[in-house]
Amino acid sequence: MNSDDPQNQPGLVITVTESIRSFLLSASNDQNLSQELRELALTLSSRTSAPYKHIRSIWVGSNVETKPGLISLFSGSNFVLSSPKPREKSEELKERLRKLKEIAERKEYQELVKDITPKKDSDEPFSTYKDQLGFGLHVALIMFTGYLVGYLAFRALFNHSPVMVLSSCHS
Repeated sequence: MNSDDPQNQPGLVITVTESIRSFLLSASNDQNLSQELRELALTLSSRTSAPYKHIRSIWVGSNVETKPGLISLFSGSNFVLSSPKPREKSEELKERLRKLKEIAERKEYQELVKDITPKKDSDEPFSTYKDQLGFGLHVALIMFTGYLVGYLAFRALFNHSPVMVLSSCHS
């Protein structure tokens, strides 16, 4: 078991209370424990917080007659919650956020000056339903007019033509 800083250890970290400290000090002199666990107990006794798994491994290896109950040992102790490291933003994300911020600032500015600036006409034709419907009706009317003019002109020019008689298109 290593005795690195328990704050950096993964897993549950708890505060070292007086009952835990006195247990760790007595465990550092317990001959039933290995030398490594005795050194770990002595190291943890001087700290304000320690990993639960280290304290429990010392407790499990301790003498049954001298060790306190696990519940009484941990009563009054609190969890030590460490803040996660802030995530680093990638350069691509930073660039995108900068562009979005600029767009938002432009929109905010346009909203502020909308009363004093002239309105921009939409460059896109047929942007409304009314424009599209009007254009469609105009196209249909022009096509019908073109057909009617062509039909009447053809009838006026070729009314007695042998081709018209053969095709049975005359009235």
